[in-house]
Amino acid sequence: MKTISLPSGVDIPILGYGTFQITDPEEAENSVISAIQAGYRHIDTAQSYMNEEAVGRGIKNSGVSRKDIFLTTKIWVENTTYNGVLTSFEESLERLDMDYVDLLLLHQPYNDTFGAWRAMEELLEQGKVRAIGVSNFSADQVVNLATFNEISPQINQIEVNPFHQQSEYIDLLKEEGIVPEVWAPFAEGMNNIFENEVLEKIAQKHNKSVAQVILRWLVEQDIVVLAKSVHPERMEENLAIFDFSLDDDDKKQIKALDQETSQFFNHKDPEIIKNMATRKLDY
Repeated sequence: MKTISLPSGVDIPILGYGTFQITDPEEAENSVISAIQAGYRHIDTAQSYMNEEAVGRGIKNSGVSRKDIFLTTKIWVENTTYNGVLTSFEESLERLDMDYVDLLLLHQPYNDTFGAWRAMEELLEQGKVRAIGVSNFSADQVVNLATFNEISPQINQIEVNPFHQQSEYIDLLKEEGIVPEVWAPFAEGMNNIFENEVLEKIAQKHNKSVAQVILRWLVEQDIVVLAKSVHPERMEENLAIFDFSLDDDDKKQIKALDQETSQFFNHKDPEIIKNMATRKLDY
């Protein structure tokens, strides 16, 4: 598996397994086991996914050593304060039944992000996390955080897919030394992405699936990407992307699909912020 080196010196596998919306404990545990057995060594969860316990069990029961797994979790909005990070992170460790996580992210750019970041810097210094970063931060927000803190975010996990490519933003992140990481590379099936004629034609050309073409398109840009499926055969398919390459014509056709808008929602919408503030975690 290809890896990307973070500024902290930690290597992150470029292709990870995402666990968003896998809320049934048994399914979540079994899916993580299947993903690791298929070859994934990078597992992504979050406080708000409500599955940290199951993810932790899946890792422990996978038959693969913890040191060989790169594990990410994320701090939810209500915990995005100095004390909130310190308290909720310990609770996450207990749920995961782990001594440390490899990457800790602020899940959303809301609440007291600067206070939360100071706490995350402390956790990094204590060795409880190996790298720290953010998720869903816009260009101004991530540069602001990086400029006025001792340690810059090492990753920003953002929405990228053929319909929302964010090419200029990805270039900016790389210029700032921040690794781009992608959620929803398949746009959760929106706009009939798996039946898109352009993507289907490229997939047929390489004897691959549309999903494999999308993942390959991202990996070739040195972007870390999370893929999710609860089906073992799809997990194996999503990993089988390192035996072909896209040519310039393929990339040109994919570039033309860009609608330059989120397939989900605008993180700067005041109503979105208010809604996230009311979403309290109930373990």
